[in-house]
Amino acid sequence: MLEPIEKIKSTLEAALPGIEIAILSNEACAVQPSLLLDRDHLFQAAWYLRETPEFQFDYASNVTGVDWPESITKQKIKVKKTVEGAEKEVEETIETKRPGYLEVIYHLYSMALKHGPLILRARTGNRFDDARLPSLTPIWRGAEFQEREIFDLYGVIFEGHPDLRRILMWDGFKDFPMRKDYIEPDDYEYEPTPHDEVLARAKCHWPASE
Repeated sequence: MLEPIEKIKSTLEAALPGIEIAILSNEACAVQPSLLLDRDHLFQAAWYLRETPEFQFDYASNVTGVDWPESITKQKIKVKKTVEGAEKEVEETIETKRPGYLEVIYHLYSMALKHGPLILRARTGNRFDDARLPSLTPIWRGAEFQEREIFDLYGVIFEGHPDLRRILMWDGFKDFPMRKDYIEPDDYEYEPTPHDEVLARAKCHWPASE
C-alpha cells in the first residue's frame, strides 16, 4: 500500500538535505495530490524513490508537459488613506505578476510492491533561456520517448537525455506546437494535399493568376 504523500515528502526531506518539496492539491475528479520538487534535487529524489526498498518506484507510466505562460492576478484590498484631510478606508486593486514556466509531470508506480501512482512535478526556470530540467531517462528508460515528445512540443531541454531530438516534428521546425502562445502557420507549405480549411489558407499564399 502506498504511504501517505505527507510521509513520502518528509522521508525525502530527511534523506536529501536542502531539497524543496511542496504538496500540490488536485481539484480535478481524481483529487490526488502531487509532489512539486525543486529541479536541482529532482534526479536525486527520483533515484531515491526507485532504489529505496519501502518505495521501489520502478516504472514511470506517463510523462507529460504543461505550459504556464506569464499571468497577472488581481486582488482587491482595503487600505486607509487621507482623502481631503480625513482618513478613509478605500479599495485598491493590487496586480501580481507570475512569471511563466514549463512543467513536467511524472506518474510513478512500483511493479514490485504493486502501489502507485505517485505524481511528481518539476518546473523550469522560465519558458525561454532557462527551460531546462534533468532527464530521468537514466532512472526510468520508459521516459526516453516521452521526454523527447515534451522537448519537441514544449521546448523543455532535458539535460542528460541520451538522444534528445525531435520525435514528431521535423528537424527544421522552429516552434513548439503545444505551447499556449503557439501561432499556427497559415501557408501550410508542408501539406502535400491541402483541403477544406487548410486549402483556403493555402490559397491566400498562391501567386495571383494573370
